[in-house]
Amino acid sequence: MANKKMFKVRLDKSLIGRLPNHRKSVRGLGLRKIGQVVEVEDTAATRGMYKQVAYMVSLVEESQ
Repeated sequence: MANKKMFKVRLDKSLIGRLPNHRKSVRGLGLRKIGQVVEVEDTAATRGMYKQVAYMVSLVEESQ
């Protein structure tokens, strides 16, 4: 298999009081706790989830 593009995201803000769809997007990215960093595959779906909740998460790094 070819190497898949990945990127790392970190949860910076709490999910308390956020919209249900935004909570689901954060959970879909695999984030649970503030400060947690996860590496996710760079697909259209994960990019969309990231963009929807960009005010709560930050992009740590992109890898190839």
